[in-house]
Parts: sequence; structure tokens; C-alpha cells
Amino acid sequence: MAQVHAPEDYIEVFMWPTPNGLKVPGFLEELKDSGVKVDYKIRPVNLGKGENKSEWYLKISPEGKIPAIVDHGNRHAIVFESGAILSYLAEKFQKFGGKHAAERAQIMEWIF
Repeated sequence: MAQVHAPEDYIEVFMWPTPNGLKVPGFLEELKDSGVKVDYKIRPVNLGKGENKSEWYLKISPEGKIPAIVDHGNRHAIVFESGAILSYLAEKFQKFGGKHAAERAQIMEWIF
């Protein structure tokens, strides 16, 4: 049976194509490739135009950093900083997070 998502059940990814900005969409694609059903939308935040310092974006990422996400499927949870986002997604979807402490520590060494 196909999983039905409410229109609001998606992850909004605020990013710009920088090394850290590309980590989140890359991770989401890895999740999809592993069979996880995940819906997301990319929202470009143009650093060159200063969009990351705009009033609306500072409500999402108080320091104006990219990437950031809003998880509309989890009471509109906001997470910013690439390492924190990757950790959040790994836990949310129970994928790529490690099975024991040593494995998780090794993953964290690469994330942060």
C-alpha cells in the first residue's frame, strides 16, 4: 500500500550550493536511494544577495547560516547547522546513525 503524505508532511531545505549547503540534499537523496520515503523541497537562500541576513530567514537560522530545515511533518521543527541537521535526519529516519556508541562516534567525527 502506498504511503499517503499530508500536503504539509515534507522537509523544507534552505540552502545555497556551498560544501555545507549541499550536504543536506545529498543526505536526503541517500535516504531515498536506501528506500526511505522522504519528501523535501529546496528553498535557495542566495548568499550573494544577502538573503541569509533577511528578516524572514533569521527567524529560521538566527545567525543567518545555511543550511537549515523546517520539518513540517514534525510540528514544523527548525534545525540549522549541517551537522545538527544530518544527526536529526539520521535519528528521524533511523538510517545512517550507527548501531552502537563506537559507530555513532565515528559518524560524528565525519559530520562535525
